[in-house]
Amino acid sequence: MDQQRVVLVTGASRGAGKGIALALAAPGTTVYITGRSKQEGDAPLPGTVFATAEEITRRGGKAVPVVCDHADDSQVQALFEQITREQGRLDILVNNALHVPDELVAPGAFWEKPLSLQSILDVGLRSTYVSSYYAAPLLLKSKNALVVNTSAAGGRCYMHGPAYGAGKAGVDKMAHDMAVDFRPHGVAVISLWMGLLSTERSQRVFDAHPDLYAEAAAMAESPEFPGRVIDALYQSGRAMDYSGQVHYAAELAEAFGVVDTGGEVRHSPRVMLGEPTTFNDAEVR
Repeated sequence: MDQQRVVLVTGASRGAGKGIALALAAPGTTVYITGRSKQEGDAPLPGTVFATAEEITRRGGKAVPVVCDHADDSQVQALFEQITREQGRLDILVNNALHVPDELVAPGAFWEKPLSLQSILDVGLRSTYVSSYYAAPLLLKSKNALVVNTSAAGGRCYMHGPAYGAGKAGVDKMAHDMAVDFRPHGVAVISLWMGLLSTERSQRVFDAHPDLYAEAAAMAESPEFPGRVIDALYQSGRAMDYSGQVHYAAELAEAFGVVDTGGEVRHSPRVMLGEPTTFNDAEVR
Protein backbone atom coordinates (compact mmCIF):
# COMPACT_ATOMS: atom_id res chain seq x y z
CA MET A 1 0.00 0.00 0.00
CA ASP A 2 1.09 3.60 -0.64
CA GLN A 3 3.38 4.87 2.13
CA GLN A 4 2.58 8.51 1.29
CA ARG A 5 0.22 8.63 4.21
CA VAL A 6 -0.64 11.19 6.86
CA VAL A 7 -0.78 9.99 10.45
CA LEU A 8 -1.66 11.60 13.77
CA VAL A 9 -0.74 9.96 17.08
CA THR A 10 -1.93 11.86 20.15
CA GLY A 11 -0.01 11.67 23.41
CA ALA A 12 3.29 10.69 21.83
CA SER A 13 5.94 12.26 24.05
CA ARG A 14 6.55 8.85 25.60
CA GLY A 15 4.93 5.49 26.28
CA ALA A 16 2.61 3.73 23.88
CA GLY A 17 2.06 6.88 21.82
CA LYS A 18 5.76 7.30 21.15
CA GLY A 19 6.14 3.63 20.29
CA ILE A 20 3.17 3.67 17.92
CA ALA A 21 4.44 6.81 16.19
CA LEU A 22 7.87 5.25 15.67
CA ALA A 23 6.37 2.04 14.31
CA LEU A 24 4.36 4.02 11.76
CA ALA A 25 7.32 6.20 10.74
CA ALA A 26 8.06 4.56 7.40
CA PRO A 27 9.79 6.63 4.71
CA GLY A 28 7.21 8.80 2.97
CA THR A 29 4.90 8.91 5.97
CA THR A 30 4.09 12.25 7.58
CA VAL A 31 3.57 11.71 11.30
CA TYR A 32 1.95 14.41 13.40
CA ILE A 33 2.54 13.83 17.09
CA THR A 34 1.13 15.69 20.06
CA GLY A 35 2.28 16.02 23.63
CA ARG A 36 2.59 18.58 26.39
CA SER A 37 6.28 18.07 27.17
CA LYS A 38 8.47 20.62 25.39
CA GLN A 39 11.68 19.82 27.24
CA GLU A 40 13.00 17.26 29.68
CA GLY A 41 11.74 18.00 33.16
CA ASP A 42 8.29 19.14 32.05
CA ALA A 43 7.00 15.76 33.25
CA PRO A 44 8.21 13.31 35.90
CA LEU A 45 8.98 10.75 33.21
CA PRO A 46 11.53 11.23 30.43
CA GLY A 47 10.49 12.14 26.91
CA THR A 48 9.31 15.11 24.88
CA VAL A 49 7.30 15.54 21.73
CA PHE A 50 10.42 16.92 20.03
CA ALA A 51 12.59 13.95 21.02
CA THR A 52 9.99 11.63 19.49
CA ALA A 53 10.06 13.76 16.34
CA GLU A 54 13.83 13.42 16.08
CA GLU A 55 13.57 9.63 16.22
CA ILE A 56 10.83 9.60 13.58
CA THR A 57 13.10 11.62 11.31
CA ARG A 58 15.98 9.20 11.88
CA ARG A 59 13.71 6.40 10.72
CA GLY A 60 12.88 8.15 7.48
CA GLY A 61 9.48 9.61 8.31
CA LYS A 62 8.54 13.26 8.27
CA ALA A 63 7.73 14.34 11.81
CA VAL A 64 5.51 17.26 12.74
CA PRO A 65 5.57 17.77 16.52
CA VAL A 66 2.71 19.82 17.94
CA VAL A 67 2.62 20.90 21.58
CA CYS A 68 -1.02 20.32 22.48
CA ASP A 69 -2.95 19.90 25.71
CA HIS A 70 -5.86 17.60 24.87
CA ALA A 71 -7.80 18.98 27.82
CA ASP A 72 -8.11 22.24 25.88
CA ASP A 73 -10.55 21.92 22.98
CA SER A 74 -9.29 25.11 21.34
CA GLN A 75 -5.78 23.66 21.10
CA VAL A 76 -7.18 20.46 19.59
CA GLN A 77 -9.18 22.42 17.05
CA ALA A 78 -6.06 24.40 16.12
CA LEU A 79 -4.17 21.13 15.64
CA PHE A 80 -6.65 19.89 13.06
CA GLU A 81 -6.79 23.25 11.36
CA GLN A 82 -3.01 22.95 10.94
CA ILE A 83 -3.31 19.46 9.43
CA THR A 84 -6.02 20.76 7.10
CA ARG A 85 -3.80 23.59 5.88
CA GLU A 86 -0.69 21.48 5.49
CA GLN A 87 -2.10 18.13 4.26
CA GLY A 88 -5.79 18.38 3.42
CA ARG A 89 -6.47 14.85 4.65
CA LEU A 90 -5.72 12.36 7.41
CA ASP A 91 -5.20 8.64 6.79
CA ILE A 92 -4.60 7.27 10.30
CA LEU A 93 -5.74 8.75 13.60
CA VAL A 94 -4.49 7.08 16.78
CA ASN A 95 -6.37 8.36 19.82
CA ASN A 96 -3.84 7.67 22.55
CA ALA A 97 -3.63 10.80 24.73
CA LEU A 98 -4.29 9.84 28.34
CA HIS A 99 -3.76 11.54 31.67
CA VAL A 100 -2.55 8.96 34.18
CA PRO A 101 -2.69 10.29 37.77
CA ASP A 102 0.03 8.92 40.06
CA GLU A 103 -2.64 7.83 42.54
CA LEU A 104 -4.30 5.57 39.98
CA VAL A 105 -2.37 2.50 41.10
CA ALA A 106 -2.28 3.39 44.79
CA PRO A 107 -3.96 0.88 47.12
CA GLY A 108 -7.46 1.62 48.37
CA ALA A 109 -11.01 2.09 47.15
CA PHE A 110 -11.87 4.87 44.74
CA TRP A 111 -13.41 7.08 47.45
CA GLU A 112 -10.17 6.87 49.42
CA LYS A 113 -8.27 8.45 46.55
CA PRO A 114 -8.40 12.05 45.28
CA LEU A 115 -11.45 13.07 43.27
CA SER A 116 -8.95 14.35 40.69
CA LEU A 117 -8.60 10.76 39.48
CA GLN A 118 -11.56 11.50 37.23
CA SER A 119 -9.16 13.54 35.07
CA ILE A 120 -8.48 10.27 33.26
CA LEU A 121 -12.01 10.63 31.87
CA ASP A 122 -11.14 14.08 30.51
CA VAL A 123 -7.86 13.35 28.75
CA GLY A 124 -8.61 9.84 27.62
CA LEU A 125 -12.34 9.39 27.13
CA ARG A 126 -13.51 12.91 26.34
CA SER A 127 -10.39 13.84 24.37
CA THR A 128 -10.89 10.81 22.11
CA TYR A 129 -14.33 12.11 21.18
CA VAL A 130 -13.07 15.65 20.57
CA SER A 131 -10.14 14.56 18.41
CA SER A 132 -12.35 12.23 16.37
CA TYR A 133 -14.89 15.02 15.91
CA TYR A 134 -12.35 17.45 14.47
CA ALA A 135 -10.60 14.72 12.49
CA ALA A 136 -13.74 13.48 10.73
CA PRO A 137 -13.70 15.92 7.76
CA LEU A 138 -10.05 15.04 7.10
CA LEU A 139 -10.63 11.31 7.40
CA LEU A 140 -13.45 11.52 4.85
CA LYS A 141 -10.94 12.88 2.33
CA SER A 142 -8.71 9.81 2.64
CA LYS A 143 -9.11 6.81 0.35
CA ASN A 144 -8.21 4.39 3.14
CA ALA A 145 -8.76 5.96 6.57
CA LEU A 146 -8.35 4.20 9.90
CA VAL A 147 -9.09 5.37 13.44
CA VAL A 148 -7.61 3.47 16.38
CA ASN A 149 -8.57 4.06 20.01
CA THR A 150 -5.86 2.61 22.24
CA SER A 151 -7.51 0.78 25.09
CA ALA A 152 -7.14 -2.16 27.45
CA ALA A 153 -9.06 -4.99 29.04
CA GLY A 154 -9.92 -2.68 31.94
CA GLY A 155 -13.08 -1.93 29.99
CA ARG A 156 -14.23 -5.51 30.68
CA CYS A 157 -12.57 -6.53 33.95
CA TYR A 158 -11.60 -4.69 37.15
CA MET A 159 -8.33 -2.87 36.54
CA HIS A 160 -7.15 0.19 38.50
CA GLY A 161 -10.65 1.13 39.65
CA PRO A 162 -13.87 2.59 38.20
CA ALA A 163 -12.46 5.74 36.61
CA TYR A 164 -9.93 3.77 34.58
CA GLY A 165 -12.46 1.08 33.71
CA ALA A 166 -15.12 3.56 32.63
CA GLY A 167 -12.63 5.35 30.40
CA LYS A 168 -11.60 2.16 28.63
CA ALA A 169 -15.17 0.93 28.27
CA GLY A 170 -16.11 4.33 26.88
CA VAL A 171 -13.50 4.45 24.12
CA ASP A 172 -14.41 0.87 23.18
CA LYS A 173 -18.06 1.85 22.73
CA MET A 174 -17.05 5.02 20.87
CA ALA A 175 -15.12 2.91 18.38
CA HIS A 176 -18.20 0.81 17.70
CA ASP A 177 -20.61 3.72 17.38
CA MET A 178 -18.28 5.93 15.36
CA ALA A 179 -17.72 2.99 13.02
CA VAL A 180 -21.47 2.91 12.34
CA ASP A 181 -21.45 6.57 11.30
CA PHE A 182 -18.21 6.24 9.31
CA ARG A 183 -19.03 2.98 7.50
CA PRO A 184 -20.86 4.58 4.53
CA HIS A 185 -17.73 6.68 3.96
CA GLY A 186 -15.25 3.80 4.10
CA VAL A 187 -13.54 4.89 7.32
CA ALA A 188 -12.63 2.03 9.69
CA VAL A 189 -12.60 2.43 13.47
CA ILE A 190 -11.30 -0.10 16.00
CA SER A 191 -10.46 -0.19 19.68
CA LEU A 192 -7.12 -1.87 20.35
CA TRP A 193 -6.51 -3.61 23.67
CA MET A 194 -2.81 -3.31 24.34
CA GLY A 195 -0.95 -5.62 26.71
CA LEU A 196 1.58 -4.71 29.36
CA LEU A 197 4.11 -2.48 27.64
CA SER A 198 7.69 -1.73 28.67
CA THR A 199 7.06 2.02 28.76
CA GLU A 200 9.05 4.53 30.77
CA ARG A 201 6.40 4.35 33.49
CA SER A 202 6.45 0.55 33.64
CA GLN A 203 10.21 0.42 33.50
CA ARG A 204 10.43 2.73 36.51
CA VAL A 205 8.32 0.25 38.48
CA PHE A 206 10.30 -2.75 37.21
CA ASP A 207 13.59 -1.12 38.19
CA ALA A 208 12.34 -0.19 41.66
CA HIS A 209 11.20 -3.75 42.44
CA PRO A 210 13.22 -6.06 40.15
CA ASP A 211 12.50 -9.28 42.03
CA LEU A 212 8.79 -8.61 42.40
CA TYR A 213 8.24 -7.71 38.74
CA ALA A 214 10.83 -9.91 37.02
CA GLU A 215 8.19 -12.08 35.36
CA ALA A 216 6.12 -9.10 34.23
CA ALA A 217 9.19 -7.34 32.83
CA ALA A 218 10.15 -10.43 30.86
CA MET A 219 6.73 -10.70 29.19
CA ALA A 220 6.17 -6.98 28.59
CA GLU A 221 5.67 -5.94 24.98
CA SER A 222 7.65 -3.13 23.44
CA PRO A 223 5.82 0.21 23.05
CA GLU A 224 6.23 -0.23 19.30
CA PHE A 225 4.31 -3.52 19.20
CA PRO A 226 0.80 -1.99 18.99
CA GLY A 227 2.09 0.37 16.30
CA ARG A 228 3.33 -2.58 14.28
CA VAL A 229 -0.12 -4.11 14.57
CA ILE A 230 -1.80 -0.89 13.44
CA ASP A 231 0.57 -0.65 10.50
CA ALA A 232 -0.15 -4.23 9.42
CA LEU A 233 -3.90 -3.71 9.66
CA TYR A 234 -3.69 -0.54 7.58
CA GLN A 235 -1.36 -2.09 5.01
CA SER A 236 -3.64 -5.10 4.62
CA GLY A 237 -6.40 -3.01 3.07
CA ARG A 238 -8.86 -5.04 5.18
CA ALA A 239 -9.44 -2.62 8.04
CA MET A 240 -13.16 -2.38 7.25
CA ASP A 241 -13.49 -6.10 8.05
CA TYR A 242 -12.48 -5.29 11.63
CA SER A 243 -14.27 -1.97 11.97
CA GLY A 244 -16.52 -1.38 14.95
CA GLN A 245 -14.84 -4.11 16.97
CA VAL A 246 -12.55 -4.42 19.97
CA HIS A 247 -9.39 -6.44 19.40
CA TYR A 248 -6.46 -7.65 21.46
CA ALA A 249 -3.29 -6.35 19.81
CA ALA A 250 -1.68 -9.77 20.18
CA GLU A 251 -4.55 -11.46 18.34
CA LEU A 252 -4.41 -9.05 15.41
CA ALA A 253 -0.65 -9.58 15.41
CA GLU A 254 -1.18 -13.31 15.03
CA ALA A 255 -3.67 -12.75 12.21
CA PHE A 256 -1.25 -10.55 10.28
CA GLY A 257 2.02 -12.26 11.18
CA VAL A 258 3.36 -9.40 13.29
CA VAL A 259 6.18 -9.94 15.78
CA ASP A 260 7.68 -7.60 18.35
CA THR A 261 10.87 -5.58 17.84
CA GLY A 262 13.08 -8.44 18.98
CA GLY A 263 11.25 -11.02 16.89
CA GLU A 264 9.11 -12.22 19.80
CA VAL A 265 5.68 -13.70 19.14
CA ARG A 266 3.28 -12.10 21.60
CA HIS A 267 0.44 -14.12 23.05
CA SER A 268 -3.08 -12.98 23.79
CA PRO A 269 -4.01 -12.46 27.46
CA ARG A 270 -7.59 -13.51 26.66
CA VAL A 271 -7.46 -16.50 29.04
CA MET A 272 -6.43 -14.28 31.94
CA LEU A 273 -8.37 -11.07 31.15
CA GLY A 274 -11.42 -12.30 29.29
CA GLU A 275 -13.12 -11.98 25.93
CA PRO A 276 -12.95 -8.62 24.12
CA THR A 277 -16.10 -6.57 24.50
CA THR A 278 -18.71 -7.07 21.80
CA PHE A 279 -21.68 -4.91 20.86
CA ASN A 280 -25.03 -5.42 19.23
CA ASP A 281 -24.66 -4.48 15.58
CA ALA A 282 -28.28 -3.41 15.21
CA GLU A 283 -28.51 0.26 14.29
CA VAL A 284 -31.11 2.33 16.09
CA ARG A 285 -31.80 5.70 14.52
